[in-house]
Amino acid sequence: MKPPETTPAVGKLAPGLGHIGLRQQPVRPPDPGEVVLDVIATGICGTDLHIADDEFPSEPPVTMGHEITGEVAALGAGVDPRWRGARVACETYFSTCGSCHHCRDGKPNMCARRRSLGSRVDGGFARWLTLPVGNLWRLPEHVGRYAGALVEPLACVARILFDPPVISAGDTVLVVGPGTMGILTAQSARAGGGVVTVAGLERDRHRLELAEAMRFDVAVVDDGGDFAGQFDVVAEASGTESGAATALAAVRRDGSWVQVGIFGKPVTVPLDHLTYGELRVRSGNASTPRSWRRAMQLIEARLVELDPLIGNVFPLHEWERAFAATRAGQGMKTVIDPRVEAD
Repeated sequence: MKPPETTPAVGKLAPGLGHIGLRQQPVRPPDPGEVVLDVIATGICGTDLHIADDEFPSEPPVTMGHEITGEVAALGAGVDPRWRGARVACETYFSTCGSCHHCRDGKPNMCARRRSLGSRVDGGFARWLTLPVGNLWRLPEHVGRYAGALVEPLACVARILFDPPVISAGDTVLVVGPGTMGILTAQSARAGGGVVTVAGLERDRHRLELAEAMRFDVAVVDDGGDFAGQFDVVAEASGTESGAATALAAVRRDGSWVQVGIFGKPVTVPLDHLTYGELRVRSGNASTPRSWRRAMQLIEARLVELDPLIGNVFPLHEWERAFAATRAGQGMKTVIDPRVEAD
């Protein structure tokens, strides 16, 4: 299908709290080295909620959404014609400076001048998206229609867990927070040799049931389970203050605390645990090309399943319901399918 001149899109329309809405935006023809993507689906990330709440930097007006999967519909000059029609997932960086210490060190995620899809450059909450061909990763056939939207968060997890590695074979691992990032972290930790338990609250029962179906041990924190000092590695994936406190207390001495979730605001946790326990702290900011390679290898080897994590699917015009479902923790990953508008 040939891209039209304009497309409906959901974005941050103005600075400040809220100001999210539908707009009509031009579909930019691809420059040399770029493609136009016919978007299949874009996942709603916690970062999108932080943008809505003015807790994450953005440059409005900008179309949001960075967890993108789609089909290549048009090619700019110099793009290999074999990309046409390919089903892909997309790296999030539209551009970086390419010359700073971080870029030259293979860490574009740390570039101070990086411009990312969905926050500073128009992203995937639209039917059509123009972006560099270097962002594209071809999806294996076994990955389902919407599941390609989960490759980007998996690449973020791979960055945190494997660059450098924080898990050794046989390590006991606790993942606090059984949302999408938590289950991706649990699967990746198991692929790295960890013996993994997933913990959540009583309201997370449906998500813990999914984790159990994926052969993880599970625990409900509300039940009063005492995890104090039991785990070699603890990954905090809830992005909540209580989750951070639970995670920090659960790390054994000389263990590792891994921060996966984003809080979006200051939190208070007992950091003396770091000193008294001589804990190692690991975090990660977005992804790198290397972590994308690792993520694709995990998918191709079927060590990580993406399809079971797709939850609600909403059309673009029902974005408010989609955001509300994400805030309420309904199901697993909520995605927006912009093609429904045209069906």
